Amino acid sequence: MKVAFISQPWNRVVPPVESGSVAIWNYQVARRLAPAFPVTIYAAGGDGTGNVARSDGVEYRYVATSIDRRMLRGLRHWSRLRSSKRSFFASGLYYLEYIVKVSLDLRKRHYDIVHIQNLSQFAPVVRALNPGVRILLHMHCEWLTQLDSSLIRPRLEKTDMIVGCSDYITEKIRRRFPSVASRCRTVYNGVDVRLNETRNGRKNGAAKRVLFVGRISPEKGLHVLLEAFQQVVRAYPDVELDIVGPQAAPPVAFIFKLSDDPKVAGLVAHCNGDYLTALKEQVPAELRQRVSFSGAIPHSVLAARYAAADIYVQPSLIEAFPLPIPEAMAAGVPVVGTRVGGIAEAITDRVTGRLVDSNDAETLAEAIVDLLSDEPSRRSMGQSARARALERFSWEHVAEDLLGVYQSMS
Repeated sequence: MKVAFISQPWNRVVPPVESGSVAIWNYQVARRLAPAFPVTIYAAGGDGTGNVARSDGVEYRYVATSIDRRMLRGLRHWSRLRSSKRSFFASGLYYLEYIVKVSLDLRKRHYDIVHIQNLSQFAPVVRALNPGVRILLHMHCEWLTQLDSSLIRPRLEKTDMIVGCSDYITEKIRRRFPSVASRCRTVYNGVDVRLNETRNGRKNGAAKRVLFVGRISPEKGLHVLLEAFQQVVRAYPDVELDIVGPQAAPPVAFIFKLSDDPKVAGLVAHCNGDYLTALKEQVPAELRQRVSFSGAIPHSVLAARYAAADIYVQPSLIEAFPLPIPEAMAAGVPVVGTRVGGIAEAITDRVTGRLVDSNDAETLAEAIVDLLSDEPSRRSMGQSARARALERFSWEHVAEDLLGVYQSMS
């Protein structure tokens, strides 16, 4: 077996990969498959002269996209005249240079399986230039069921397997496209459990600490978390909130204009200005010493942040399956998350953490206060969270699941 991963062309993929959940997924899984068979990751970059690198047994091949970058400007302008269900990033022209160059290189190197991340329009191009290859389309978002089905359906017919990062994603695809339902599988996101082995960052007598990790972006619900935190402080005046991650809101067309959920569609109002600045202004002056915005930090050193936390909070309004949840669980930290997307597949309510309604600061605050006030429950849930992460979400387990999918495609 010989496998090629096709990265999202906007991700920076230089090992060790330290940012971007989909890029991290490729990096972590590919290096665990590499001892068994040849694995290549294709990514955007380089100067067009065939830049190649190797790391942990994985070959990285970089493709120049100078034409694509110029074309994107035209696509964005054109898409303003179109329905949101046929947005610019759904076009067959979106990163066409990238996928044509990758597909031509695939043909030279005779791969057995091509693993595409998120971009369904890549499948017909790969199939046209590599008619005998088996194609897997891996969805980390809801695009297949949010975009125009007449656009998506013929692309899916060019694939041999469709993988969702949660049952939430997979089941939506099956319902929307019954003709491919038998070819749909779920493979979760994972965690390096060795980096999150012990919660040794807590000190006796230290202030209680609540943690969030992820993009500083409206769909993550940080404005709701800050509203809830003001209520939490009334019960625990010395509690601290650590918000870790870059300001990196996706284009409005990627999420907010596609969603049929009015809570998510309403987030467009938060996209008109600087969301991070708005969040900082939301924090009352008397609490600014208790709320930290740490910015982006390397993924490999996040374990220390999880270890120092009492509770991890995922207040998202929309979510496929966020990588930080299994990371926090692996560190033995109970998780408070919203009942959206694949979050409920990771958190077992009142066993490994708490589930609350989205966009509801009051119930979010109540769940946080309940956990802060009950140390035995926090400890028990943290232990159960760690056990579940080890059992279900280690990268080794994820790689085994993926290998089983590959073998079923033979």
